[in-house]
Amino acid sequence: MSGIIIYKSKYGSTKKYAEWLKEATGFEMAEAGKIKIGEVAKYDTIIYGGGIYAGGIAGISFLKKNIGMLKGKKIVAFCCGASPFDADFMKALQERNLSGELAGVPLYYCRGGCDIANMHFADKTLCKMLVKAVAKKDPAQREVWETALVDASASARDWTDKSYIGPILEE
Repeated sequence: MSGIIIYKSKYGSTKKYAEWLKEATGFEMAEAGKIKIGEVAKYDTIIYGGGIYAGGIAGISFLKKNIGMLKGKKIVAFCCGASPFDADFMKALQERNLSGELAGVPLYYCRGGCDIANMHFADKTLCKMLVKAVAKKDPAQREVWETALVDASASARDWTDKSYIGPILEE
């Protein structure tokens, strides 16, 4: 079986998971946006990974745009975010990002990291505004992602863990 891992990583966590998957499978690895569909179509298995930003999976448009050329291939997706796993959020994420012809593509969650101090200006500004708004809430009333954001605002956090790739490998 031949395979490729395609990833879109902004701050490095998704790339780290892609590298771990490459190490475990022996598959090729490529960054979304730097590989052409013709190169991807020659593989039997495609693993796609992207960071989560504003409810979207980074670079998922690559699969959406090219799904016609990937018919009959084994496709597995994973996403990477800073919050702890939340089943309701994952369900919404799957419905939003893997609908239509991508419905049925399994989606797995890998927890990433958060380093507000080293973010791009726009992301840093948004996170700081969110932290201020969330900090005013009663901690007992915060959503899981809000607690993680406030926690990460104090100092950089890295929650990456190789064990998250286990279910992807089993798939």
